[in-house]
Amino acid sequence: MIEWIDLIWTFIKIGVSTFGGGYAMVPVLERELIKKKGWITMTEVMDYYTIAQVTPGIIAVNISTFVGYKRLGMPGGIAATAAFMLPGVFFMTAVSLFVSRFAEYAVVQHAFAGIRIAVGALILDTIRKLFLELFKKEKAPGGSAYRRHALTVCILAAAFFVSVLLSPSPVWIVAGAALAGFLFFRTGSKPATADAAADAATDAATDAEADRGGGNL
Repeated sequence: MIEWIDLIWTFIKIGVSTFGGGYAMVPVLERELIKKKGWITMTEVMDYYTIAQVTPGIIAVNISTFVGYKRLGMPGGIAATAAFMLPGVFFMTAVSLFVSRFAEYAVVQHAFAGIRIAVGALILDTIRKLFLELFKKEKAPGGSAYRRHALTVCILAAAFFVSVLLSPSPVWIVAGAALAGFLFFRTGSKPATADAAADAATDAATDAEADRGGGNL
């Protein structure tokens, strides 16, 4: 019961404190779910965002569903999603009653201009964190760290320019990046596998030699 209360209350807080949704909510997720709760890692956040890009619905809602499902299964996913959406429903209902009446006031327009700037800053901070996460792990699938980082930059640049120049659906960009990652990182991981096998064979030979030496004594 305590786990359910904790889950629901956590996502209510995230729903209240998230402005801009989508990528702007990453700093809130990092504070509440990674640093305070330890429920997920930043790598998992990136994975969830990747999946959310190619699934129907709002990214912020999808993220809540994924985390809730990880914690408490399907009911947890439903509860986390409802808890996240609840503050927004109340807030938008209240705003809809007054915004049409007060939107023409200069003070309201200036306030919204400031909010848009703050959301932009949050998105830039999110881009910085996600970018650093790409190069965080030294030992990762795909061979040496240098080779992996070079491939990461190539895929990142290709996805960026395709998005800017052609404006395709995010589904195709994610699918193309997934295919590129599978082909390039899988190929690069073979030497590492061979090295691991060679190390295992060397250790076995050393152990056998030690056993023979012990028998002679």
